[in-house]
Amino acid sequence: MKTNQVRYHNTIVNGLNIFYREAGPKDAPTILLLHGYPTSSFMYRNLIPVLGNKYHVVAPDLPGFGFSDAPARAKFDYTFDNLAKAMQGFIDKLELKRFAVYIFDYGAPVGLRLALANQEKITGIISQNGNAYEEGLSSEWNPLQKYWKEPTEGNRESLRQFMGIHITRFQYEHGVADTSLIAPDTYTLDQHFLDKPEHIDIQLDLILDYRTNVAKYPDFQCYFRDRKPPVLAVWGNQDPYFLPAGAEGYKKDNPNATVKFYDTGHFALETHADEIGEDVLNFLDSL
Repeated sequence: MKTNQVRYHNTIVNGLNIFYREAGPKDAPTILLLHGYPTSSFMYRNLIPVLGNKYHVVAPDLPGFGFSDAPARAKFDYTFDNLAKAMQGFIDKLELKRFAVYIFDYGAPVGLRLALANQEKITGIISQNGNAYEEGLSSEWNPLQKYWKEPTEGNRESLRQFMGIHITRFQYEHGVADTSLIAPDTYTLDQHFLDKPEHIDIQLDLILDYRTNVAKYPDFQCYFRDRKPPVLAVWGNQDPYFLPAGAEGYKKDNPNATVKFYDTGHFALETHADEIGEDVLNFLDSL
């Protein structure tokens, strides 16, 4: 079997079924890929084989996303602390002793929580539009921030419209010069999961809890300054949600940070997987 051939697994973590993709030799250095909203490990389908030629690659679906369990809200509190707790259990279950972490969107606050809790295990951080700086938040966050400040039912309901297919597709296509590069599988699969019973309310719970991520930004930044982990920020510079200033922030706190911009949108791997893959391989080789 080719070393970069992708395998698909399920494992039980804290009573939850966690689906994950895996490639590469298990005795090679490991990289953990953490996806964002509203997608899943599917977003890494083009990157995994590239990295799997040389590295052990593991890409789980977070609880409530993709093919992992999405327990009822009455049985599972959808917070970023709990997502990180599930991923900590996943790391422990797979006995990952040392690994680099690739973070994107929602995967950033999850992955950075893990970095704080596993500082001796982290070999490096790749952040693809994974924000840790308030200056990286665009005006698109204004309606969400209003909900954080005033978590009324009216403000919650006003955000429900953002879970429709038009916004899901917008996230993939905005800022992309040639939208024929965007596979329709992407936003169609994401919307399939969003449209399942209770999934929109799961996402609204996480939107409200996102305020805890912003509150943790100073902790993440302190970690960058004190531990100075090797960081590679690979950033779609046309992202409507996370501005280039968020990428530049890493350099402010960490002299070991390298920032690379690509002329594309939020889901940069959809258009620039080859370029990002090459940059990530060069970064991993330097660790």
